[in-house]
Amino acid sequence: MTNTKTITVFTPTYNRAYCLDQVYQSLLKQTNKDFLWLVIDDGSTDTTKELVASWIAEGKIAIQYHYQENLGMHGGHNAAYKLITTELNVCIDSDDFMPVDAIEKILYHYPSIKDNPKFAGLVGLDADKKGDIIGSKMPESLEETTLSEIYNVHKASGDKKLVYKTKVVKKYPAYPIYKGERFVPLGILYLMIDQDYKLKPINEVLCIVEYLEDGSSKNILRQYKLHPEGFLYSRIIEMKYSKSIKYTFTRAIHYISSCLFLKRVNIFKNNPKKIITFFAIPFGVLMHIYILLKIKK
Repeated sequence: MTNTKTITVFTPTYNRAYCLDQVYQSLLKQTNKDFLWLVIDDGSTDTTKELVASWIAEGKIAIQYHYQENLGMHGGHNAAYKLITTELNVCIDSDDFMPVDAIEKILYHYPSIKDNPKFAGLVGLDADKKGDIIGSKMPESLEETTLSEIYNVHKASGDKKLVYKTKVVKKYPAYPIYKGERFVPLGILYLMIDQDYKLKPINEVLCIVEYLEDGSSKNILRQYKLHPEGFLYSRIIEMKYSKSIKYTFTRAIHYISSCLFLKRVNIFKNNPKKIITFFAIPFGVLMHIYILLKIKK
């Protein structure tokens, strides 16, 4: 599907028909309509398909619908990145929505980096429903950064909203799909992009977020047990690019716990930081026990 829009807003969704209208209503109110809404239906069994079909029939905004078997959030992102043809893309989750001027703000700042090969895109702010910024703003004087630097160098906190150039995202490998698992941390792609590109920071709210009880951020310890392959993949890449011994050590602890869930004996295979991992073994075992005890409660 080709289109003449500048940005794709993509929403991976699974059985979220009950809250998807919130995203739709926020997109209807956008002051700039130069966008396509791509809904990735990740195997929903509720009324998502019929709901989106009714919105397409209304014809008020450009909508593209894609259905696939349930692969998890990362599988939804994989599908989106394959389908997107616009210059820019931004993910708005099914339980989030955009302020009315979000697209306008993105497209206002985009020309300043459009033709600069150094930039992968823009990074803005998330806020809650009261309008309070999640975490902290980025330094006002900052003209370029990476997502990693925002937290590790500039000491900002809270989730940020990423707007990427589509041609950049398409250069990187898709998230791996593991049989029986439905989760790979999304930040691994962003970490890989950080190694090669910069982001232009804009202290503008681009997304209103709400963490639902069925969201992955609420169930992280259980996720560790259910998706050890996905987390193992993540920890290997995090250790590979880590510039801090302390951070590498924490990733090695998580890595060992994932190996224990997988009953993987050779913990040094494909491991980029073998010495640090060796010293992290007892702590990894303790973390593994802690996770098992907590999820039993």
